[in-house]
Amino acid sequence: MEALSVDTVESQTNIEEKCQGTSFPRTCFNGLNALSGVGILSVPYALSQGGWLSLIILFVVAILCFYTGLLLRRCMDSNPIIKTYPDIGEVAFGTKGRAMISTFMYLELYFVAVEFLILEGDNLHKLFPDVNFHIAGISIPGKQGFVLLTALLVLPTTWLRSLGLLAYISAGGVLASIILVCSVFWVGAFDGVGFDQKGSLWNWNGLATAISLYTFCYCGHAVFPTLCNSMKNRTQFPKVLLVCFVLSTISYGSMAILGYLMYDGNLMSQVTLNLPTKNISSKVAIYTTLINPITKYAIIVSPINAAIEDTFPFRKSRSMSLFIRTVVVISTVLVALAVPFFGYVMAFTGAFLGTTVSMLFPSIFYLKINKAARKFGAELVLIILILVVGASVAVVGTYTSLCDIARHAHSN
Repeated sequence: MEALSVDTVESQTNIEEKCQGTSFPRTCFNGLNALSGVGILSVPYALSQGGWLSLIILFVVAILCFYTGLLLRRCMDSNPIIKTYPDIGEVAFGTKGRAMISTFMYLELYFVAVEFLILEGDNLHKLFPDVNFHIAGISIPGKQGFVLLTALLVLPTTWLRSLGLLAYISAGGVLASIILVCSVFWVGAFDGVGFDQKGSLWNWNGLATAISLYTFCYCGHAVFPTLCNSMKNRTQFPKVLLVCFVLSTISYGSMAILGYLMYDGNLMSQVTLNLPTKNISSKVAIYTTLINPITKYAIIVSPINAAIEDTFPFRKSRSMSLFIRTVVVISTVLVALAVPFFGYVMAFTGAFLGTTVSMLFPSIFYLKINKAARKFGAELVLIILILVVGASVAVVGTYTSLCDIARHAHSN
């Protein structure tokens, strides 16, 4: 999901490359960047919630999301005017369809930005547990203070009109994921933690949370139409999807297994919060985790800012633009401070927004656009199955995550 705005910015700042078309390897890289985000931090926690057999669910979610990615490609083939995901919504259901998919996409980006702030606060507090902030006689606890400090750091970057440089900096997301997995493996293999935990086979109570978190990991569909449209040879896009889903699933599965073998039921919402801070490998993992959100925050909120600014007649006003962008940052800070529960916010985003954008909308739009797909057959049965599974995950996962958020907010 994080690469959605990265690709948008790159397409805006590199028109010549877009006209020439993106190569197969570059598209694979962009696709991997779309699927390689903060979700990798929580897959060990998801596995601990669902048990070993829930790994099967991870693979099933990957397969279903891969298939719905193919459905988006077929929707694009049906009409040459389709260039982006909102275009598909408009072709299927008119302006209401475009507004609906745009709303869900912007909400998804918004909550990813909130997750970034929570992540920074949690991990910085992990590194500096004794730090507290005192401003104008007001004492601010360390975790909340680090959230505010991060917001102050990223605020000037959101004022930039051109985010081309930040786009290329943030493209290190794939490399960061590899470094993170290797660092966690090093902690377990060589820093005394070991892989001795057995874990549980199955856990009904945590299954809804596990599925929601797994779904969050594959929320890259918003960028798929843009990636497909940018390719030199669009017929290769199914191969791109296959490469991206296989490699990302290997990455997610590896991290989940490593973390669960290391910490079992003691896993926290982010695996970095379990790592000992004295080891170099742990610090590499945590600092890698910290750098990415700071470089990506501005790019994530950029489409939101642009959408808000475009609704005002005085959108070209520089002062109004600064005001809007500042208000957006402040709002994400307030949400991060009010709901500082990384895993539960991610579960909510995966269940409510991720499932809708990655499973339900592609299936519904495809059935609406392609009349032949409505005829009874294996494809229709599969799509109906995806709709049933997606709707169930959305309802149960959203309810469970909201209950978890409310319970922990009340206890705090």
